[in-house]
Amino acid sequence: MKKLVISFLVVAILVSAVGVLAAKPQDKGFDEAGYNRNAGIFVGTGWSWCMDKVGNEPWCIDYLGPYANDKLIMKWNAEWDRGNAERWLNPPYAAWENNEWNGMNGGSGAVWHYKIKWIGPCGAYGTPLPDGGYCIWGQFDVLMDQGVDPSYGPGHIWFAHATPTGYGVN
Repeated sequence: MKKLVISFLVVAILVSAVGVLAAKPQDKGFDEAGYNRNAGIFVGTGWSWCMDKVGNEPWCIDYLGPYANDKLIMKWNAEWDRGNAERWLNPPYAAWENNEWNGMNGGSGAVWHYKIKWIGPCGAYGTPLPDGGYCIWGQFDVLMDQGVDPSYGPGHIWFAHATPTGYGVN
């Protein structure tokens, strides 16, 4: 009798779990371009990113050049999504994003890493900031901009290395 009760409970739990899993939306994973918007991550290539964002082949070819086949991983937090949805008009934001390009396997040969966070108005593109980063898009601090790119020059290149390099607090 005890085995029968335990078996019944196991079956009931499994049936309940299947019902819960079946009720979940199936759009929680990666799409064709490489985005998992629920998790705040993109895993794809420069080409898949550009075609999803812009959708114009000639423009993407001109923009990406030799970087089209580079692997690209982007990560961002929910505040980044909120800022985009609000067109960055309701600050403050604790938004950050991270881009990692890797062209070592069939790509450009470049490997690059960017860390960017929202800080509010900061000036024109490229304006140096006191932390060692630089301003981009009028209100973002590029905390880290570094890597190697054989088409740019030899060795490891640093364009920004803010202190601290982490996202920290706005």
